[in-house]
Parts: sequence; C-alpha cells; structure tokens
Amino acid sequence: MKQSLTAIVPFFNEENTLYQSTKQLALVDDIELIILVDDCSSDNSLSIARQLESEFKDLKSFLILKNEINGGKGSAINKAKDFISTSHVLIHDADLEYSPEDIPPMRKLSIENPESLILGSRFIGNKTRNNLYLRTYLANKVMSMFFSVVNLYWVSDVATCYKLFPSSFLKEINIQEKGFSIEIELLSKFLKKHKSIKEYPISYDGRSYEDGKKIKLIDGVLYLINTIKYRFLN
Repeated sequence: MKQSLTAIVPFFNEENTLYQSTKQLALVDDIELIILVDDCSSDNSLSIARQLESEFKDLKSFLILKNEINGGKGSAINKAKDFISTSHVLIHDADLEYSPEDIPPMRKLSIENPESLILGSRFIGNKTRNNLYLRTYLANKVMSMFFSVVNLYWVSDVATCYKLFPSSFLKEINIQEKGFSIEIELLSKFLKKHKSIKEYPISYDGRSYEDGKKIKLIDGVLYLINTIKYRFLN
C-alpha cells in the first residue's frame, strides 16, 4: 500500500508563529492533510488557523478542530486521532522551533521502514541548532539517557516534537497523557508494540520563554516519572 501522511498541529496561543509555521508545512508535498487542533486558545490563533485553511485550500487539505477546555498537547493529539485517514502521521509544533524541510527525508526513511517510528533527533548529526538554554539541553540529554536505560533501547532525544509513525498505532492506543508527557507515552507504547525506532538528524531553533516557550521544570520531572510508569506499570 502506498504511504500517505497527515500532520497534526496542536496549538495554544500561538498567534505570533502559527501562520508562518503552518505555511511552511503546507508547502511540503509529502503531506496530504494538515489537522490544526486549537487547545482552547484565548488569542487570535483560531482565526489565523481559519485564514490558513482559506488561503491554502487549493494547495493542501485542512481540518480544524477545537478543544472546549485547555487540556494540553496530549489532549490535542487525542482529539485529532479519529480524523486521520492516511497510513502515517506526523506531529508538528506551531512554534517555529522545527523546520518542515526535515520532513521529506524523514518520510523517505519511513517508506523504507514503514512499521517503524521515525524520530527527528536534535542530538545526532550536524544540523544547525540553536539551544538557548543550557539547562534545557542538559535536561533533555539526561531524560533521554534515563529513558534509554529503563527501556533497554537507545533513543537520543525523547523530548523532540518530530515523530512520524503508522496511524494505526495512534488509533489503537488509549492516550492517557494530556500534557507534554505525551512524548514519553508515545515512545514507550510504540517500543512495546513494535520495538523499532529509527532516528534522523533534524535542525532546531529554540525559542525563549519570553517568546512563548511553554515547557516547564515540572514537565521534565513528569518525563522521568512517566518513563517508569509506561515501562513497568502501564
């Protein structure tokens, strides 16, 4: 069966970046459908999503969904999963930290390994990266090493957004995490089912908290706790 691809874009109060980020995504030929999920934004993000749908409707298929309450990234992804009709799915954040230019080579690797999860890693290869916070960089390294040891499977970047995998996997699991720990839940459950994660080096342009970065110290702690939870308890 020919591979097809949907991109899920969860967003919450991203009026400054949503247009440019999604425009770049719409220009990627590999993607057939873009699902924009508004996690109950209080700014103009939803209006911008509708503008994107209208402006690029001749280029790309769009679907706009909206959570009635702010639930977090995991909640937004869960909202989208029943609307996916393609063979594979990609998660893309709306914050301009990730470049859609990395999607075609990730897609190529996925076509070669259709039952694998393709992980866009910010820690392998020599792509251009801008890590604003040393503490965040080191924390990601520690979390990834901890996850790898606990799961007996090397993963260099557990906190990365870019993951491309079979849609059937997302549809068959019961997503429990509402926030950023969805990253750990997806990787843990995929390893239990398929035991195959392929990494591809991607670029990264980290933004500051003043510009809207949302992940916090507590999320890092939850990453560690949930690494144990999804390896041994769930």
